[in-house]
This record gives sequence, structure tokens and C-alpha cells, in this order.
Amino acid sequence: MFTGIIEELGTVRSVSLSGSSGKISIKAKKVLENTKIGDSIAVNGVCLTVVTLLPDGFTADIMAETVRRSSLGKCGPGDHVNLERAMAADGRFGGHIVAGHIDGTGTVASLKKEENAVWVTISAPPGILKYIIEKGSIAIDGVSLTVAYVDDTCFKVSVIPHTAKETTLLTKNVGDIVNLENDMVGKYVEKLLFFGNSDGSQPDSQKQQSGLTMEMLEKYDF
Repeated sequence: MFTGIIEELGTVRSVSLSGSSGKISIKAKKVLENTKIGDSIAVNGVCLTVVTLLPDGFTADIMAETVRRSSLGKCGPGDHVNLERAMAADGRFGGHIVAGHIDGTGTVASLKKEENAVWVTISAPPGILKYIIEKGSIAIDGVSLTVAYVDDTCFKVSVIPHTAKETTLLTKNVGDIVNLENDMVGKYVEKLLFFGNSDGSQPDSQKQQSGLTMEMLEKYDF
């Protein structure tokens, strides 16, 4: 589990794919502290398992599902990536609960400066946008951010100078692909509401037994 608070910018040394899977090698320093083989490190929001430790970096396996769901397969030597170690049991939550399991990708649609911050607009598919709410949380390339606007085609976040300095977000250009992870609470709620039928709808028998309804959730601002 992660928090979406980036600890370090790493540098990709290599990405070697055979078919749709392979390995990634990353130069890093801070995230190596107390890290062991088998530990988890989020790379641009993707939870990877450390398989080799080097004096100045680490390597991890990339499976086909990771390549399909994320932008990691498109990384190349010299690219900077956001790094975060898995949260320690006695750590502090500075962001939100991030699993490191990417739901899909979005595309940078625009970047617009407003005083000391920059508005970043991300276009995303309906399957991701349906879980995004205004003032809710979203992880973009592993960075925990608050959603300031959302509609049927895109959402917007406002990036402060500290976040800009410590992450890769404002190095992106219009058209670049970013990894997105929705707040998992919404996905669990949907599963509980519509568990049962293959099409996701709730069986009539469960509808009568369940006290949890969309009307109830809206009443209590969920």
C-alpha cells in the first residue's frame, strides 16, 4: 500500500521487453534505504517487486498486464519516474490510500498556469471517469492529487509548486500518457451494490435484502 507522496525521482536505465513482458532497471538512491529484494516500490504509480538491488538502483519484472494497463512499457533510458516505497506500518498518511494497481491511462489535454499553480487537464475513458468525483482523490503517475473538476470527458487537478518540483507531472506535454488509479472506495461500493449478475446488475432477491442504496449514499454525500 502507498500514499501517493513521491519520495524521489528515479531515472530509467533500461526497459527490455520480450513480447509484452520483461524487466525495467531504474537508477535511484533514497528509495533504496532499508529496501530488500521482494519489497514493493511504486514506479509512476505501478506497484513493482524489487528483484535485484544495485548500489545505485534496482530492477523489477514487468508482466503483460502491467504493459497493457500502464505506460511503463513506453518508458525509455533517461526518462524520469516517480518513486515511492510501500508505506511502513508506523508511517503517516500524507495523501490517500493508493494500491499501486493502475486502472488505466489518461492523456494530458492541457496545462494552464494560474498564479502559483498549474491546472492540468486529463482526458480519460468513461470507465475511469465514472469513479472520479469533485474534491475526491486520484493518483496520476503515482501522485496523490485532489480532483478540482470532472465531467464526461476529462478531469482537472491543480498542481502546486512543491508537487511540481518533487514529481514529473509538469514535465509532461499535451498528448503525453499518464497512469491513473481511482480511489478504491468507489469501486468497492459499486461491487457491493451490484454484486451477483454477470452484467453487474444486482439480483432482485438481493435488492430486497440490501439496505444499501444509491439514494442512501447520495443522502450522506457519498
